[in-house]
Amino acid sequence: MFKKILIANRGEIAMRVIRTCKEMGIKSVAVYSTADAESLHVRFADEAVCIGPAPSNESYLKMSNIIAAAEITNADAIHPGYGFLSENAKFSKICEEHEIKFIGASAEMINKMGDKASAKATMKAAGVPTIPGSEGILDSFEETEKLADEMGYPVMLKATAGGGGKGMRAVWKKEDLKKSWDSARQEAAAAFGNDGMYMEKLIEEPRHIEIQVVGDSNGRACHLSERDCSVQRRHQKLTEETPSPFMTDELRNKMGEAAVKAAEFIKYEGAGTVEFLVDKHRNFYFMEMNTRIQVEHPITEQVVDYDLIREQILVAAGVPISGKNYFPQLHSIECRINAEDPYKDFRPSPGKITNLHIPGGHGVRVDTHVYSGYIIPPNYDSMIAKLITTAQTREEAINKMKRALDEFVVEGIKTTVPFHRQLMDNPDYVAGNYTTKFMEDFEMEEA
Repeated sequence: MFKKILIANRGEIAMRVIRTCKEMGIKSVAVYSTADAESLHVRFADEAVCIGPAPSNESYLKMSNIIAAAEITNADAIHPGYGFLSENAKFSKICEEHEIKFIGASAEMINKMGDKASAKATMKAAGVPTIPGSEGILDSFEETEKLADEMGYPVMLKATAGGGGKGMRAVWKKEDLKKSWDSARQEAAAAFGNDGMYMEKLIEEPRHIEIQVVGDSNGRACHLSERDCSVQRRHQKLTEETPSPFMTDELRNKMGEAAVKAAEFIKYEGAGTVEFLVDKHRNFYFMEMNTRIQVEHPITEQVVDYDLIREQILVAAGVPISGKNYFPQLHSIECRINAEDPYKDFRPSPGKITNLHIPGGHGVRVDTHVYSGYIIPPNYDSMIAKLITTAQTREEAINKMKRALDEFVVEGIKTTVPFHRQLMDNPDYVAGNYTTKFMEDFEMEEA
């Protein structure tokens, strides 16, 4: 087992890893930028090393400084958390070259799953469902029509040089294909000077559902069931829950089996997440794999009573997994509390927290690195806390979340607490009737 782990991250995830290290009897090393000198992770780690000024590229992304910090403190492993260098193949390789264990995926694994095209090809080979589509640029309308007939409508035409929604057309029936093909190509040619098109199956009313997996060095993997992450704004998750209100036992088993198959096919080692899009007919398609711990991992921990950070450390140390799959016994919801103003298009709101009251009570968990008097720097992600409630049923978890949000007091800055409080009263959310498009129609009610 490792004697000392350096956490190459900041904020709440650094605190989260430090806690598990302490419980396992492992010494911890915090690294920090000058902007984070007063952060809690610096205070609670056994040692702390300043690795540079506030900008990320001069501190948390500066590999040489992090490796130097590990060497001067004699750390024998590095936990990268999420974000920053957690999915950086070069950093994983450098750790290996310096004989420091990277508690995450190997460089080969990150490269294999980091590129979307190569990840899709790998998953196809593993027999995991991927979004049907053309293999490359479509040569002619005749080829497009034939492929659309094979895939079944609706389909989505996309410009290969696309961006900003230009050169994209949703086609719901065969009669509309020719007109859409012509107009999409004209628009793409005008916008990008390139009228190349490809086509994918259109996912109707998509939900973003991910499966948590853990694999060991013996090539075995297990899953810890799903998380529904469909409530998003600009592809940023706002709240997550498990189990998904859309899930059936049959679908859970199928998706779990597919995720384990994916992990074992690539001999994945560590904690990872296989992400799927699920349509309204409950067909699921591989989207991508995250080769790291996720922000929303606590809800999985709550419903299956399992410390995912501990498991990451054990697997990295060569301990085999049990191989059994886990299924939710309770219901858990996470709200990401960001320093943003939901009444002003979620504008960032850095500054000093003048007063703070954190909710508690049965079934309430708060992962955070802030305190009263803490100054939130403008240099990093705006998330300041994760509020997690867990109960026997979804209805109870929502009611508990309402109560906890009412108790959550943060003064001196704006936060997303009012947004989450309104979300918990939204009839569609309460009914579990939401997709990745949910936020397009959501409007904040005046305070």
